[in-house]
Amino acid sequence: MAGVTLQDVADHAGVSMKTVSNVVRNYAHVSEKTRAAVQSAIDELGYRPNVMGRRLATGRSGLIALAFADVGVPYFAELARMSSRTTQRFGYRLLLEETDGTLEGEREVVASSEAGLVDGFLFQPSVMSSTEVARHRGDVPIVLLGEAAAPLTMDRIMVDNVAAAAEATAHLLALGRRRVGFVGHEATGLTNTSRLRIAGYQQAIEEAGLVPEPGLLIPAAEVSAQASARSVGAALDAGLQVDALFCRDDLAAIGALRAVQERGRRVPDDIAIIGWDNIGITEVTYPSITTVAPDMPALVERALEMLVERIEGFDGMGRHELAPHRIVFRESAPEN
Repeated sequence: MAGVTLQDVADHAGVSMKTVSNVVRNYAHVSEKTRAAVQSAIDELGYRPNVMGRRLATGRSGLIALAFADVGVPYFAELARMSSRTTQRFGYRLLLEETDGTLEGEREVVASSEAGLVDGFLFQPSVMSSTEVARHRGDVPIVLLGEAAAPLTMDRIMVDNVAAAAEATAHLLALGRRRVGFVGHEATGLTNTSRLRIAGYQQAIEEAGLVPEPGLLIPAAEVSAQASARSVGAALDAGLQVDALFCRDDLAAIGALRAVQERGRRVPDDIAIIGWDNIGITEVTYPSITTVAPDMPALVERALEMLVERIEGFDGMGRHELAPHRIVFRESAPEN
C-alpha cells in the first residue's frame, strides 16, 4: 500500500504512534504482545520505515533543524551535541540555526523552515510571541523547547522551572540559610525563563515562612559569568547581606562564585551557591557547584519522538509535556 504512515499503522494496531515508533526502532521496553500486534499491522499494510525510501517517495530533505539563541551558551552547546547524536538514531541529520536571541533572527529561521529546507524543526524561542509562532503555516512541523509560552496547536517540552527552582531554594533553606539571593535575571524585560525561576524561588521563601525581599534579587547585564561576577561583586561591596545564592544558570553561579571568593567569603560556609543546567565545568570549579540538572537525553528524545510523529502524519492538538530534572549536589551547597 503506497503512502502508509505511522498513524495508519497505529490506528490498525490500536496503539499510539509512539508505540509504533518504538517497535520500528526496536526499543526494548515494548511488550511482546504489543510488538506482535504492531508488526502484524506493519505487514498487513505494507508499511516500509526505510528512511531512504521515504525520502525518494516524499522528496523530503532528511534534515531536522534545531534553532536557539547562541551556541556559545554552554547549555545550548550541550543541547546541540545531544540533539545531533539522537537525530541520527531517528534516521535524520541535524542542521543548527542561531537566532542571536532577536526577533528578526527567530523570524528568519521560521521562514527558512517554511521554505521547505527541512522536514521538521526543533525551536527554542527567546522573544517570539506564542501568537506569532502559532501563525506558522504548519506544513513543516515544529516542536518547541524551553519555557516560552507555546500555542495550543504545537508540541512543546520543557522542565518544570517553578518546581525545580522551588526545590533548589528549599534546599538552601534546609541548610539553615535565611537570606537567600537570586542571581542572573535580566534587569529589564524579564524572559519567561527568569520569571518562572523567580516564581519558584519566591514560592520556597514563602513556604519557609519568610518574606521575599526585592533587594535580594541581583540582575546581570547579560547571560555570562563575567556579568554576574560584576553584579554580585557590586552588591556585596554595597553591603548586601546574603548567606546563599540561587543562580538563574550555571554561568551566573560561576560568576557569583568568583565574586564571593574574591571578597574573602567562603563557599559554602559563608555563602552557599546553586546553579542551573549542570554544564561540565561545574564539576571542576573550586568548590564544585551544586546545580539543577535537566534530563537532557530524555528531553531531546521526547522532542524528536514528537517531531518524527508529526513528520509521519500525526495531526492532533499540541502536546505540552515536562521533562525530568534533578539536583546534582556538590560542594557549593552539599546535601544535608
